[in-house]
Order: sequence, then C-alpha cells, then structure tokens
Amino acid sequence: MIDTRGLQKAREMIARRGVLVAGAIGGTALVLPSSNGAVALPNGTVVAPGAGSVGKFPVPTLDPTTIPKYVTDLVIPPVMPMARHSQRHDIDTYVIGVRQFSQQVLPPTLPSTTVWGYGSLGDNNTFNYPSFTIEARVDQPVRVTWVNDLVDDQGRFLPHLLTVDPTLHWANPPGGNTGRDSRPTFTETPPPYDGPVPIVTHLHGGHSTEESDGYAEAWYLPCANNIPPGFATVGSFYNEFREEFADEHGLKWEPGTATFQYANRQRAATLWFHDHTLGMTRLNVYAGPAGFYLLRGGECDLPKGALPGPAPAFGDPPGTRYHEIPLAIQDRSFNSDGSLFYPTSREFFDGFPGPYIPTTDVSPYWNPEFFANTMVVNGRTWPKLEVEPRRYRLRFLNGCNARFLILKIADNPTARPAQSAVPFWQIGNEGGFLPAPVQLEQLLLANAERADVIVDFTGIPEGTELYLINEGPDAPFGGRGVPFDAADPDTTGQVMKFVVGPLVSKDKSVPPDKLKLPKIRPLGSASVTRRLSLNEVTSTNVPPVLPDTPVETLLGTVDSAGNPVLLGWADPVTENPRLNATETWELYNFTADAHPIHIHEVAFEVVNRQPFNGPPVPPESWERGFKDTVIAYPGEITRVKATFDHPGRFVWHCHIVEHEDNEMMRPYQIGGRHKKDH
Repeated sequence: MIDTRGLQKAREMIARRGVLVAGAIGGTALVLPSSNGAVALPNGTVVAPGAGSVGKFPVPTLDPTTIPKYVTDLVIPPVMPMARHSQRHDIDTYVIGVRQFSQQVLPPTLPSTTVWGYGSLGDNNTFNYPSFTIEARVDQPVRVTWVNDLVDDQGRFLPHLLTVDPTLHWANPPGGNTGRDSRPTFTETPPPYDGPVPIVTHLHGGHSTEESDGYAEAWYLPCANNIPPGFATVGSFYNEFREEFADEHGLKWEPGTATFQYANRQRAATLWFHDHTLGMTRLNVYAGPAGFYLLRGGECDLPKGALPGPAPAFGDPPGTRYHEIPLAIQDRSFNSDGSLFYPTSREFFDGFPGPYIPTTDVSPYWNPEFFANTMVVNGRTWPKLEVEPRRYRLRFLNGCNARFLILKIADNPTARPAQSAVPFWQIGNEGGFLPAPVQLEQLLLANAERADVIVDFTGIPEGTELYLINEGPDAPFGGRGVPFDAADPDTTGQVMKFVVGPLVSKDKSVPPDKLKLPKIRPLGSASVTRRLSLNEVTSTNVPPVLPDTPVETLLGTVDSAGNPVLLGWADPVTENPRLNATETWELYNFTADAHPIHIHEVAFEVVNRQPFNGPPVPPESWERGFKDTVIAYPGEITRVKATFDHPGRFVWHCHIVEHEDNEMMRPYQIGGRHKKDH
C-alpha cells in the first residue's frame, strides 16, 4: 500500500494529463474534412478525415484515406539463410547487416518507401522490412554477427532517415569517448544530428548473457570512410563486451560489427529482434530494422502436427501454403513521395513552438508519444490474405512505437462497436505456451507483447471476407475502466483482411479446445521485494500556456512513505539482484498512462495487480505462465516475479519507445557491482 500523500500526487498527475489529452482531442475534433479529403490550416498543416487524436500531420503528409486497402497480398517473411559453413562448431551461424533500401510498403499505385532492414550479407535479396525470420531450436546455439552497413556505394555513412534529437541522454557519437552516452549541453538550440547512425541489436525475450544482450551503451557506428574526426565509434560498453565475448568464444568483433551468441536455453516461444541504441530506439526501429526469432523444440513445445502448419522453412518452393504465420503489426505515416513521416519538431505533439533547450527544459524534436495514421502488417499497408476454411496459427507482435492494440476479427471493417465473427484461441505469450488455451473475443496487446493464437476458419463459406480490426485508441492507453475513443474505423481501426478460399489440404491439427499444452514449472518463493516507480516529469520553466507539458518519463524507486524517487539512466544502479535470486518487483505507476514494462534477460511471472489502496486482483488469463513484457496500469501496483540467473549488466524499461528514449529505462546489475559503478 502507499500512503495518501503518494496517492494524491498520482491522482493530481493523472488529472492534469487527462486535461491535456482531452484538450488535444477536442481541438482536433473541431476541424472538419473538406470534400477533397483534407483541410489546410493556417499554419500549413493538414488534418485527415477522422484523424481524431492521431494528430495534425504537416503537408505533404499522405492522407491515409487515399491509400487503397486490401489490394496487396500479405508478405509472409521467409526464413533467414545461415552463413556458409554455419555448423562448423555445431552452432547455427548468421552474418546479418542493416542496410538502407527501397521497398513497396504502400500499394503499387503509390511511390515506394526508403526503409532500413536486416538481411544476410551473403544474399542481397534477403534485405527486407521486416526482416526474414530466424528459426532456432532449444539448446542449439545461434551465433549472429550483426553488421552496421548503413553506408552508401562509396562507403560513406548514411544519415538518419528521421529527425534525431541530440538534446536527449543518447549515444552522442560527436561527444567523443569522454562525452558519448550522455546528455550534452548547448548554448543554443542545436539542429538535428545528421552524422553516422549507431546501432546495436537486442533479441527481445532472449535469455541472453550480458555481452550478447544488445546493451544500449554497446552500440557501434558503421565502418564508413568519412566518420568525422573526434567521433566516438562505439558505445561505452562495446569494448568491454567485445573482450568478454572473445574470452568466452574465441572470436573478436570486427569494426562496425558485434557478434552475439544465443544459447537458446529457454522455453520454445515467439521472440523478436530490433535495435536498442541509447536515445535512438524509437527512430531506428521506426525506420524498419526488426524481425521474428522463432524458438522451437525442447520439452516445452508440442509434437509436430499438433498445431497448424507448416511454417516457412528455408528452401520452400514458391507458392508454398503456410498455416503458421507471424504477423508484425505497426503503425506508420507517409509523405506524398512515399517516404516515412515521423515528427520533426516537438510542436507536433502539443503545439509548443519553443523556446526549447537551452532556454527551457523542453527538447526540440522529441515527442512523448507518436501515433501514426496508417496500419502496416509485415511491411505492407492494409494487406489481404487468402485463407482456407481450416485452422491457422498466427503469431502476433505489437511492433508499434506507442500504440496499444485491441484486435478483433469482424465481418464489417467499420462498424463500431464491432462484434467478434471468429474468436481467438490464445495458446502462448512472450514466454511460450500458456497453461491451457484461452478463448478470447479480442486481443489486448501492448507494445512488444506477443500473442500465439489459433484462429479456426473451418466451416466458413468460400468467398467470405473477414477483417482484423483494431479498437485500441489513437492516443495513450489509460487502462481498464478508463473510457476512450476507439481508433478511427476508416484508417487505424483496420489492420488486414482475410478472404476465405477453397480447402486445399486436410487439417490434421488438434482443435484448440482439445489441446494439452506443455506443463509449466512455476518459480519458487521470492527472497526480495523491490518497490519501483513509473513517473512522468513536466516542465518547470515553459511559458504558462503549457505549464504541464511532459519533458521526460522516468523510472525510479518508492520510498518508505510511498512517494516516488525519480531516477534517470545515469543515476547509480538501484536494482542489483544476487545471482540466482528470485525477486518480486512491484511497479507503482504514478502516471496517467499504461506502460508496457520489459525486463531484459528474464522470463517473469505476473503475480497480481493492486489499485493504490485497494485489494489485489489476479493476472489475466492470457498472462499466465511466463512473460517478458507486462502492462502496468495507471494508479496500480503491478507485481512480477523473476529468477535472475545470468550475471551482468542489463536494463529494464518502458517499451513505448519514445518513453524509453527519454529516461524511462534503467540499468540493473545481477551478481555484484559492475566495475563502471565503482
């Protein structure tokens, strides 16, 4: 329980943020669309029809209502090829780079989009957004050399596609080795950073050792021929982890690369990989680098044939029909030339035109959240998929920056509230299979959460059209019991279409209500309980017109009186579990928004949630078993329990990546103090 002082502070903050969000929504709602589909405003912005709280998008942003829906087929990501001589040491080996290329994300009648994506350096045809899938086996090691290949044909670095804010606590290559991974100071508002881009890849959900986890300060620049003099080319932890990897595996990383090894000693599950660079994750991931990592086998998997299949495999002939399909759902916005749109100024978020840092404490380019106006699945806007009247296994990932998804299969794409036409049978989440299948009319997915589900189209007549829709908000998600407007049914409220075709192959999979899922070994009792806080900080010196504008989001601890103790990325480590200790972490959410909290290295149990000064409630049915990301609701304590069995330096953070990039991430240390902390 927290005392009344802490509770009152939380209520006041939630009330203030509610006024801000309501004001923004109300202001947009007063602008009516014209007959040509958009309204030009005096300040040179446009509001798309039904934009609601998605925001005011500047000219020449592409009006999402003019993008044809359901005219392109869903892309089912192929399997990433291994490097030659991969299993020389009984290790599945990959060499995977990040490159810039053009891809037809929008329908073919519209321009292509410059994106970034992962691919095998041995095959240019494998570069894609999202990435080809890495197929892995339990207890079979995978070694990946991740290459920063963001260079042009002459070997010169490529600047970012999006606006990089150098006033955050970020990688900061221009700071050199003494100023990297810091929040720089300025005598005047700086322009956006346009130098070489740092990257470091994190296997999200991986039970990884510290040097292979993709630590936010272990980034590296491309091996370009025009890196400016004095720039730091690697992050603060890169060299240490390079030496650690060399000592453990006998291989030293080359410039512009990092080699990580994943032991895969964990439950079969749906994992994914993405960039994790300090202060730049929101931009790097939005540009495209992300992909599925599917871990199969072991005692916590099901025998072949029990679930719908097949899934893509390496070397499949063209036209192979798949009944297991990963679906990465993201929101994106586009300019009229097909390029990605992401805000270029803080003014986009709340209309605050400055002054910015250093005159005030408001960063000029960072937006606290961003809700794009177009839905993308597996790298295509509003795709369609022909399905047979049989069961399918769909592995959902919420890959959005800030948007919570509430997914439903409906027979009408725009009717709200929508009725479920076909239920989901959820069989797994981030940590693998659930204790038992759960039948659901809808899926709530926070950022980075995954849902392994079976959808049964059996008996549905050929020619039937069904729609995967989204009833989550075009705004921050306030949590249970907090009213909100559902996503615009004409744009962000639609995701993809299923068209039922003829039955081509016999379905031998087990009906979901008859499935027996692998047993789960629960964790033991916790020896330590930690009280941690989720916080939002408002400006202290902007003009009175915006006295409550959020300038950063923070994690921290909770003191003995129940008040939050706010801590930034650079503050000393406060979470330091003993090696092999089992701990309960209590997440006190003092903000107005729900936050998806991700703890690296571990798979945890959700213990319960407890409203401030109220009784605890058990986790949801789909949160049983193990997870790596949990929704922490406003005004509640969310309790999770984990065993910390890999020594080293890791992080925990909010997976609204705009929050993560501006202080809502903290390092934690397992098994003693790190030498950098001394």
